[in-house]
Amino acid sequence: MTLKELELFYALAENPHVSQLAKQISMSQSAISLAIKSLEKKLSEPLFDRVGKKLVLNERGRLFKEKTYPHFLALKDAENFFKENHLSGILHVASSKTIGDFIMPQIIFDFISEHPNATIHKEIQNSSDIIRKVLDGTIDMGFVEFACNEPAVIKETVAKDQLIVVSSDKSLAKKEFYIDQLFDRKWLIREQGSGTRDVFLKKLGELAKELNIFMEFSEFEEIKTLLECNPDTLTCISKFAVKKELERGELFEVRLKNLTFERSFCLVYHQNKYQSKLFETFKTYAKTRFNEIVMA
Repeated sequence: MTLKELELFYALAENPHVSQLAKQISMSQSAISLAIKSLEKKLSEPLFDRVGKKLVLNERGRLFKEKTYPHFLALKDAENFFKENHLSGILHVASSKTIGDFIMPQIIFDFISEHPNATIHKEIQNSSDIIRKVLDGTIDMGFVEFACNEPAVIKETVAKDQLIVVSSDKSLAKKEFYIDQLFDRKWLIREQGSGTRDVFLKKLGELAKELNIFMEFSEFEEIKTLLECNPDTLTCISKFAVKKELERGELFEVRLKNLTFERSFCLVYHQNKYQSKLFETFKTYAKTRFNEIVMA
């Protein structure tokens, strides 16, 4: 049944004269009659008794009205709400660790401050899990830190990021190193599925087999705490994620010879995703704000 059929049903319940109702709503009598017959057919029984030129609610029609009218009013309220405010609804967004911890919170805070009728559910996952959730429709969009080659996933670059090697050993910041000169140190790296880990190990290639991976973590704060307390440890991390620690002199960048780690922050969503007004507006807003925050 349609909202239009229900609207005509309730209107006839108040004014049983089809001809009068037709004039009130600028609709033909035949169109009203067809709509009511369609509703009755869907319910498999008549809702009105035909008395002369009037359609009078029968006992089933009165029961149908009693049971459905409150819900009809709620649906109309929802319809009017969405017509008046297109930027309403619930958006599910997932971000990989670096983005979710250091970039996305401010973007979402600012967006819902401007659009209070929008709700954004934020979660943090590693990049591979985000791609899986995009594919199965669990989330509306994701922000990841590594390349995605899934043909059903649309990928848009939103910012560039640089990974650097850092340590709390200040002496390491005084000169440049070949990466293999640092392999005897204890390396702290992200867990399997992490975009940071993927970029770092792929760039090392065969040399990655010689890396002394001492511990693996899912949380940046754990890694940074261990780095600060243990000068013999190193990690490869987004420069953006340790910006404050570098400025405060708590951690130091270890410069490498002939080796850089760069990656793209990407927005991903399913190629068949329906792009509502909320989806399109948030996507555009996030892409603009990403570079502002990363470059600040």
